[in-house]
Amino acid sequence: MKLHTLIGCYACVLGLTAWSHAQAVPTASRSGSLQIGGGVTYARPDYGGKGIGGLSVYGDYDFTRHLGVEGDIHFVNIITPTDISENSYLVGPRYRFHYHRFTPYAKALFGLGRFGYQTPSQYLKSATYTYGMLSFGGGVDLRATRHLNVRAFDFEYQDWPGFRNNGLSPIVMTVGVAYSFH
Repeated sequence: MKLHTLIGCYACVLGLTAWSHAQAVPTASRSGSLQIGGGVTYARPDYGGKGIGGLSVYGDYDFTRHLGVEGDIHFVNIITPTDISENSYLVGPRYRFHYHRFTPYAKALFGLGRFGYQTPSQYLKSATYTYGMLSFGGGVDLRATRHLNVRAFDFEYQDWPGFRNNGLSPIVMTVGVAYSFH
């Protein structure tokens, strides 16, 4: 009888281990990472012969170690020697990988572009036109501190297929700094 009681007690103890939550939660897992930053932008438009400059705001949310989404807003309307502006509002997937403190990435973004003639300028009146657009690019982020990332460079080849007859295809480059939330 004692043997049966001992076996019964042992079986109950083993059966309760699933409810005890005795295993530690992994410390290296997380639901995702977010960074928000801003930077200085230079664009080589293929409309007009001179480069234009401005500011950018960007944000990245990474679902896994390699895959995430990026959103960019480029206000390329501050330094405009040819009196044109090219603002863009983009979002899309991003692939990244880590190499020590460096994080190279590639991205494909989609959204809207606003092309404008500024006044007072060489143009008779100001006007702004909105187009659907896409952008392919990449860059490198450098981890400076636990929460601060430096965007060493970001390069985008943009395509504005609805612009006039042949479309518009500026090249946009950005450097900046972002705060990373862990």
